[in-house]
This record gives sequence, structure tokens and C-alpha cells, in this order.
Amino acid sequence: MLAGVSCDYHTRLEQGREVNPSDQVLDALARVLHLGPEAARHLHDLARSTCDRGRSERTDRAHMDRVHPDVLRLLDGWDDKPAFVINQLMDVLAQNSLIDAFHEGLKHTDNILRMTFLEPRIRELWVNWDEQARSRVAHLRASSGTGSGPALVELVNELLHASEDFRQMWAKYDVWTDTDCVMHLHHAETGDLTVRYQTFIVEGAPSQRLVVLQAEPGSPSEQALARLRAIHAR
Repeated sequence: MLAGVSCDYHTRLEQGREVNPSDQVLDALARVLHLGPEAARHLHDLARSTCDRGRSERTDRAHMDRVHPDVLRLLDGWDDKPAFVINQLMDVLAQNSLIDAFHEGLKHTDNILRMTFLEPRIRELWVNWDEQARSRVAHLRASSGTGSGPALVELVNELLHASEDFRQMWAKYDVWTDTDCVMHLHHAETGDLTVRYQTFIVEGAPSQRLVVLQAEPGSPSEQALARLRAIHAR
């Protein structure tokens, strides 16, 4: 009633029998449901992706996940900053030596979500694990409206089956893609450190994200990164 649509039409939307809602209807629903800007965009993405989903699922994923040589050289050149490239499912497509050093000995490092929920020792490394885990689930939820297809369903089902924490967080339906976040870490070789990470879309490969971690210049955390780099260089 508040959105100005009939109960029958709203029911058809919920059941997937109405696949072409207008922008005006979507805006009205977002307003009535008090969705934030990112959640409202996610609603529009879900509506727009319905018609294109079949084509998206047939896309050559190997081609989309191929990291350009220039990006690989950029990663290698950042020997003082941990950096990596991920896709929409948070598969790690490429990473530099400092990320290797951070995650040495951990399992499931091929995918950030699997590492977050299936690797017990990650909770020792990420001091603010709960905050980081909720952020990654919200990112994955945002990706669910962009036609990731069977690979997304497979990943979600695997995590739903294997992790109670993931089941609870996934059920909250949080959607956000904040790119300015703080990580509090405790590394066995360097002690405590704090880094901020920024995420950038890779030009020419919009499904890829470049993630860069940085410490405050001159801080103990920057010195800890330097020690970690020196240890693993030896």
C-alpha cells in the first residue's frame, strides 16, 4: 500500500513471476523498505540481471578471471604493501609476496570467503574477525545481484553447509561494499599491526577488484610490515 502497488503485483515480484518492474516501482519499494543507497542499487541490479542471467552464466569465466600482465607487474612492484586481485566471488586471482607471507600455512587461500569461514587460524590473524567476516558476507550478497550464476550458488551452498557463522550472517541480508576499512592483525612473526585497505575496479576487467593494504606512514605497523618483508625475503 505504501509503495503504491497492488498486493497481487507485489506477490508476483516476490515469486519471480514479474521480471520487468519499472524503476519507479523499485524506487518506491526501496523507499518504503528504508533501504540505504547500496541496498537500493542492489535491488535495481537484481531486477536488471534477471533478463541477462542466462547469458551471464554462459560467459567464459576463465577469460574474465585472467589478470592483465600490467596488473601483475604492479602487484610485484608493491613489495612494501600487501596487495591482491579478486573476482566477484572473492577468488584470489593474483597476489604479491607480502600477501603470501601473511597467509603462509593457511588453507583455502584461493578464496577469501572460504579462508574466512573454513580456516580456524584466520581468527588468530584477524583480531576483528567478526567485523571482517560480516563485511565479506555483505560484499558477497552484493555480488549476488550481478549474474555470477552457478559458481555463486555453489560457493554459498558450500559455506551454508560448512559454517554456522556464515549461515547466521548470510541470513541477515546485509548489502554493502565499503572500500575504506580497517583491519587489526596479529601476526606470529611481527606481532600486532593495523592496516587500512582500499579496493579498486580494474579497468578493462570490471569483475576484478584490486585490493591494497597500507599502514600509517612511520607507524609501528609500517615497521612490522617491513620486518615481515625482510623475514620472507631471506
